[in-house]
Formats: sequence, structure tokens, C-alpha cells
Amino acid sequence: MQWYEKIVGREYEKELLQSYYNSDKSELVAIYGRRRVGKTYLIKCTFKDTFDFYFSGIYEGSKNLQIKEFSKSLTDKTPSDWFEAFAILKDYLLSLNKDKVVVFLDEITWMDTPKSNFLKAFSSFFNTWPMGRTLLKLYVCGSSTTWMIDKFIGDKGGLYGRTSRNIYLKQFTLGETEKYLNEIKNFHLSQKQVLDIYMILGGIPYYLDMLDPELTVDQNIDMLFFSNFAPLKTEYSFLFRSLFKNGDKYRKVVEILSKKHKGLTRQEIVKELGTDGGSLTTILKDLSSCDFIRSYSAIGKKSNDSLYQLTDLFSLFYVKFVSFHQDEHFWSNLPEGYKNSWAGYAFEQACLHHIKQIKAKLGITGVFSNIYSWNSKPFIDNDGISWDGGQIDLLIDRRDDVINICEMKYSNDEYVITKEYEKRLINRTSLFKKVTKTKKSLYNTFISTYGIKRNIHSSIVQSEITMDDLFKS
Repeated sequence: MQWYEKIVGREYEKELLQSYYNSDKSELVAIYGRRRVGKTYLIKCTFKDTFDFYFSGIYEGSKNLQIKEFSKSLTDKTPSDWFEAFAILKDYLLSLNKDKVVVFLDEITWMDTPKSNFLKAFSSFFNTWPMGRTLLKLYVCGSSTTWMIDKFIGDKGGLYGRTSRNIYLKQFTLGETEKYLNEIKNFHLSQKQVLDIYMILGGIPYYLDMLDPELTVDQNIDMLFFSNFAPLKTEYSFLFRSLFKNGDKYRKVVEILSKKHKGLTRQEIVKELGTDGGSLTTILKDLSSCDFIRSYSAIGKKSNDSLYQLTDLFSLFYVKFVSFHQDEHFWSNLPEGYKNSWAGYAFEQACLHHIKQIKAKLGITGVFSNIYSWNSKPFIDNDGISWDGGQIDLLIDRRDDVINICEMKYSNDEYVITKEYEKRLINRTSLFKKVTKTKKSLYNTFISTYGIKRNIHSSIVQSEITMDDLFKS
């Protein structure tokens, strides 16, 4: 198997890229998504790494350095600016006398240095491409999702409406992760082992590719995070430096949210930061765009009461364990009890990454539904009855007058519902009805690794979803 055939999933994205290559006009296609998610690899696999011109932006490179390296294969002299550099590129491409030319500009966000006029020169290059025999197939990539959306795709100047297609590349699902590790990397892992890896690395191909099939899962995690010169020990800080200006502020928000599993409102984040929050709106928007956090509304709450929650599994693991421990065998020797709090929350986030699979198992793929969380503080009602507070991490509020109240439980065996736990579920359902005044049917739904142990208390659950269901396409 050639290297460019070693790709999992991405069939839809490959077909899109190829369709624009085969069209009878010049095209500009933008691919964006979280750093390390495989954007560059996807394009190189699709076109088998054969481009008429290829250049990757240089991290923290000056304007002059970017232009010099961009033009090195085209001319002996260094162009004075980006307009001249693109003019030289145009002359070169047309001199090839081909029916179509393929250009790939990778990490385009790093080329747009301050006061460089890169975007103006780029748009001039594309907009003035001659309508002659040679078609221009121009593919660009960027990891700074905010920049790609706001400045490139959302440009109000020369690039306005010029992109033929914008492709957002997501991380692997659990099923794709399993296929990548077992079929491409030649592991022999159970679904539980794949899930454990996913809860640490997410479905990020770059990280998954670092795993060694000759090591156990725990040994791999020690090697990647805790050993001397561990390759992912510095990755966390680099992510923020490479994606955001003033990356330390972004890291601080992520670290605050890592300690509050249910999430925080904007006002609560401002309080934790100890600042006036002047730049927080931008920070939250950028972190959401780059898939570090999610914003969600609790059912019954106003939009300005939205909660922000850390969803990036890699960041969650790093903040929880890596930033505090230096023992090179830390993960292999850590007792299971110390992992439980992190594992429970990481599993919840893995489930939220697979809402499509959850809905498929419930048989409601075609039913419109909203995804919420919910919580209530203790209160006394008008009849003087005292109510304990409660929290639900996942609600599927369906158009067909049903709400699935989902419990997400990570365990190493079938989950046992005790008498006390059954009572808690009953009380929480009553509380939810009381506070929301909903008239919809409420179904208790369990999402767990191995399902529920059948006993006299398990009948409270109307539907269940197991790890196996999450792995389906």
C-alpha cells in the first residue's frame, strides 16, 4: 500500500476535492479545521502529492522570509512584496502550457503577517487569472479556524464570494479511530482500549500516528506525555502559540474551564480571570471555532446565560495530569481510582462528540431535536415543599414530544443501578418536570461502556446505548 492510500474515512471530502479538480473552470477551495486534524494529509493523499506549485507558511516567519521561501523555486531574486511574488507564480504556471494547474498553499494563515498585504495580493492573483486554456485549481489550508472563517472565507474585499467550496475537516470518530489504529497502524485493540485512547488524544490523526503497536496503551501514554523528551509534552503550549495571538490568555480560559465540568457562564469566567473581560468575547469565539470549547444553552435558560464547556479531550488530559507530573512511568502506575473523575468527564465529552450515533441507536435520526444540559439549585416551592437541586448533562429534546434524559457512565463492566441510584433518578425526573413544566414524555436513557446490569432497579431505564453503538458510522 502506497502512503497516499493509507487514509481512513474522508471519502466525502476526497470526492469534493476531486470534483472541483474535474470541473471545467478555475476553482478556489478552502479546507480548515483544528490543528493536527489531517488537512494537509488529506490534500496530499487526494492528489498523490503531485502539485504544480506547493508552499507551506512558516510559523512566526517574517514577511520577507515568507516571500523569499515562497519564491525560491521560481526565481533567483527575492520579490519585493506579495504582489510581485504572485505575479512570478502566475507567469511560471502559465509557462507550463497545461490544461490545468494545481496549486496547494498550506498554513496560509501564517503567510498573512502584519502589514504584508498578503490577502490583497492573493485575491488579485486569483481574480485576475486569465480565462484561457489553463484552468487554475487552487487549494488552501489553515489551522486557525477563526482566521479562515473571518478573514479568508468571510473576506468583504477581493475574496468575497470567491471560494468555490469551504470544507471543514472534523476529527476522527471512534469508529474511524478504531479502523485507523487496527488496520493502518496494525494494533490489535479492543473497543474499550480504543475508547481509552480516544478519551486522551481525541480523534486527532497526528497524535494517533505517534502510537507504537509494540507498546501497551499505558506504555504509549507514558511515552507520549511523561517520558524524557516526550513528543507531546510541549504540544499543548505550542497549540495556543501557533493558533492565537496572546495565546496565554486562551490557555488560561481553557484551564479555568477544565476545573468546572458543567461549564461556566461568561460572567463566571470573567470572575475567575480577575479581569474586566474586554477581550473575552473574541477569545471564546476563537476557542469555539477551533473546537477547544463548546457553547450551549441550558434548557429553559436565556441565550445570554449560555455555558462554555471544555470539549477538547487532549487539553483536558494535559491540564489534569501532564502539567503536574514528571514521573516517566506516571500513567502506568497511576491507580484506577485516581483516574475515575477525569475518565467520567472525558467519556461524557466523547459521547457528545457522537450525538449522530446516539440518535441512530435511538431510532430518531430523522427527528429534529435540540441538545441541552440542565441544572437547578435547591429551592422551596409555593406549597412549602423543599426540593434538592439536580443536574442533567445531556438532554435530547425531540420534536416528537419526547425528551431523552441521558446518563453517561464510564465503567469497566456492566453498570449496576442500585436502589439509592434508582431513587435519585426518580427524584431528578420529578424535579425536572416541576421546574420546566414540560408536558413531553421523559425517557431515561443510559449511555455506558458495557450496558446495564439487569436487576430489580434497572427497569427505570427505557433505552440504553453502549460503547459498541458509539463506534458505528
